[in-house]
Amino acid sequence: MGDDVNLKAIATRTPGFAGADLANLVNEAALLAARNQRLTVAQEDFAEAIERVVAGLEKKSRVLNETEKKIVAYHEVGHAMVGFAMPGSGRVEKISIIPRGMAALGYTLQLPTEDRFLMNEDELRGEITTLLGGRSAEEVVFGSITTGASNDLQRATDLAERMVTTYGMSKVLGPLAYQQGQPANFLGGAPNPRRMVSEDTAKAIDGEVKEIVERAHDRALGILKHNRDLLETIATKLLETEVIEGEELYALLGQVNSNPAIGVSEAA
Repeated sequence: MGDDVNLKAIATRTPGFAGADLANLVNEAALLAARNQRLTVAQEDFAEAIERVVAGLEKKSRVLNETEKKIVAYHEVGHAMVGFAMPGSGRVEKISIIPRGMAALGYTLQLPTEDRFLMNEDELRGEITTLLGGRSAEEVVFGSITTGASNDLQRATDLAERMVTTYGMSKVLGPLAYQQGQPANFLGGAPNPRRMVSEDTAKAIDGEVKEIVERAHDRALGILKHNRDLLETIATKLLETEVIEGEELYALLGQVNSNPAIGVSEAA
């Protein structure tokens, strides 16, 4: 291992990694160093190895047309800007429009600034808002959305449902748990993620999940509309360079107006 390797930086970028994950990471970094004909592993090898483990291999053979590339750029910048504005969220370290893995056409790397084991309601709502930042950017810039937002929407909806049914963060239903993970019934039906509830309670759950997601969506839209010029600036830069990270990215995102009142009026 090279003398310039920063173990603290590696630890910060690998939250939740088990011992086997870290072993795979070191092996991957060593292979990258060997391919580059270096005798020691450098920080850049670890950085690339982490992204390979988290997001998959770069797929430069997956060539997007110019319209798709533009949409992906605005989508990822939307995630980054909204993520920066959310309270208690991790630091946005990198945005890229180089495809990786099986499906990712671009990605935003956001990492915690400290080890966290608990999240409060405001932070969970912030995470949902960040997940919807990409879709919201597509709406603000293009007036429509693409299929690229589907995974974000699913994750946002799942998290909102856990807030209501598992974490007891419900203003309507109160501190009750409605999710028990029941096994499939004897007729072979699919497992029901909710406990047996009345039709009225099921409707109340759906209504509150919908309210949480819609409020987060409105908040993301408000932030991006209020920072429209900066959205254009960062997206244009990303289209030119394909990757923005480190101090350059921090300086750009530092210009985001993250006034917590933004988007509240639309969501009320």
